[in-house]
Amino acid sequence: MHEHATPHTVPPVKTLQGTVAIPGDKSISHRSIMLGSLATGITRITNFLRGEDNFATMNAFRNMGVMIEDSGSVVTVHGVGVHGLQEPGDVLDCGNSGTTIRLMTGLLSGQSFFSVLTGDQYLRKRPMKRVTEPLRRMGATIAGRGNGTLAPLAVSGGRLSGITFQSPIASAQVKSALMLAGLYADGATTISEPTLSRDHSERMFRFFGADVETADTTVTVRAGRELHGQEIVVPGDISSAAFFLVAGLIVPGAELLIRNVGINPTRTGVLDILQQMGGDIVLQDQREVSGEPVADLLVRHSRLKGIEIGGDVVPRAIDEFPAISVAAALAEGTTVIKDAHELRVKETDRIAAMAQNLRAIGSGTIEESEDGMSITGVETLRGGSVASFGDHRIAMSLAIAACASRNGVTIDDVSCVSTSFPGFFELLAGVSRV
Repeated sequence: MHEHATPHTVPPVKTLQGTVAIPGDKSISHRSIMLGSLATGITRITNFLRGEDNFATMNAFRNMGVMIEDSGSVVTVHGVGVHGLQEPGDVLDCGNSGTTIRLMTGLLSGQSFFSVLTGDQYLRKRPMKRVTEPLRRMGATIAGRGNGTLAPLAVSGGRLSGITFQSPIASAQVKSALMLAGLYADGATTISEPTLSRDHSERMFRFFGADVETADTTVTVRAGRELHGQEIVVPGDISSAAFFLVAGLIVPGAELLIRNVGINPTRTGVLDILQQMGGDIVLQDQREVSGEPVADLLVRHSRLKGIEIGGDVVPRAIDEFPAISVAAALAEGTTVIKDAHELRVKETDRIAAMAQNLRAIGSGTIEESEDGMSITGVETLRGGSVASFGDHRIAMSLAIAACASRNGVTIDDVSCVSTSFPGFFELLAGVSRV
């Protein structure tokens, strides 16, 4: 629990009606600051996600000499060029952000200076070997707790050589860390994944003019090209939209229009899963913005049924499983989630956390497995008291479950929600009809 725990009770609702504007995509917001800083000239970012995770990235670059202005509506990054970063005068604090620490470890490995990365009590427990091991193969000098497997990490930048890396997991953070290091490495840096993880880095590297090639689940980066500042409009985050998608499906009579949502195919696993469960979700006005596909999503209350979820769809929906498990708890029959071991090493063990919390509010039978869980649905959830484990996605999933409960749900700590979705509770209240 955070030092300043904020409990919050979400009451049941009669229905949900209205239009929802989702904050900017977290992944794209992080990358726009990073590449904008490494570009020459000015990058202007609109719909930047003003969450704590993204501010951690912004502050890290400010501490390395990059001027970044935030008017509240536009973030302006005055790029310093690929080789323009300066040695930070203090430790770089990544807060709760796994994306910040893992991607920065790659970027900092190629600098000619010393830096230290740390984070909050939760981030310091998360596995870092997945990035430090391949980066060391490129020639990086990284020290840290547990021989560089846990933060704080100390990076002594230096000459890197490109490698060909077969990643054992589909992880955009691993891929992106090595791609950023590849901007500083001799020769080509090639990363292959078992299945394609989200490709925001590949799209944005291309958008800024980097030398990047993609084929199937392989990406190759070469150093040597200048990056140029760009205008970026960040689409709404589908991981944040997922909470309102599930809410719209499980609350009787609900109809919600969720505007400007990024529908990058590497991220739309949640749409496929919810539609396969019988969810009525319609994509309207599909378009492309700053190299990313976008649409408006219309969702209506639906009778959901249990399905089996596994294989290639899992990495395309990995952050949405807490919300999906709420849909499963109210679906007819049993939903089986497998091939999702990655959920156990997120901000918390999301399998254990959701199983415990859904039981606490009156779900049907839930059985955990090493790489997933099976959830048998019920007609309505009773409600009750739950624990967020300091995990923003657990907290928001339980808030959605509360809407369709009989008695409402009290969440012990919702201070974590601001890492990815500031204003979430106000937005939910705004479409709630009680």
